[in-house]
Amino acid sequence: MKRLLLLLAFLALPAAAAPSPDQVNLDLGTPPVVIVKHSLAQRASRLVRFYDAGIIGLGADGMVKLRDASRLNLAQRQIAEKLIDNENPDRNSLIYALAEGHGGQGWEPAVRAAQIQRWKAQWHSGWWVEDAQGRWSIKP
Repeated sequence: MKRLLLLLAFLALPAAAAPSPDQVNLDLGTPPVVIVKHSLAQRASRLVRFYDAGIIGLGADGMVKLRDASRLNLAQRQIAEKLIDNENPDRNSLIYALAEGHGGQGWEPAVRAAQIQRWKAQWHSGWWVEDAQGRWSIKP
């Protein structure tokens, strides 16, 4: 009987709602967040020339992707691929660090959605973005 009452009491507790992207503070100043943002900022100027040329674009998942490598020679392609290989893990690290700053990995989906929205908003006009269906277009 005691177990039944405990079970009923547990089931009556409200389930914790998953946080929504509008509840996320993307400007946390925890040390891991600051370190990753610094790393991203240092790389940004090298990525811009590839964004401007339409070679690298912003994927629907918030990661940068090689969009059109046809105009690159081998050395340039290797530079672009290395930048992407360094950028995307840092983007994921930023999301994980922000989630931890909010209280744990349960925040990760909301943080990811909010951060993708921010990256899309900060993406310059004329740069390429990928939609959910995998089609590329130039941001107006």
